[in-house]
Amino acid sequence: MAKSRGEGRKPEDPGKAKNPEKLRKGDKVAWSSHGGRAEGEVEKEITERTEAAGRTVDASPEEPQYQVRSEKSGRSAVHKPSALRKK
Repeated sequence: MAKSRGEGRKPEDPGKAKNPEKLRKGDKVAWSSHGGRAEGEVEKEITERTEAAGRTVDASPEEPQYQVRSEKSGRSAVHKPSALRKK
């Protein structure tokens, strides 16, 4: 019996949008915030489980997260690449 199309593959998780652009320190980015849209700058890439911006970040080299600083508030936050849009 022939395999049907897509059989044997993991279904794509719509919550994990791919971010083809690699972000670097100093890149200007925007993200959704509680107060609407926020803009800021990438401070660093996080590639291991660590404490950052007041919380535990469960990142890895395969699934990095980025510490960003808001231009408006000056506060630091950590986001997955799918939440950030390069400006």
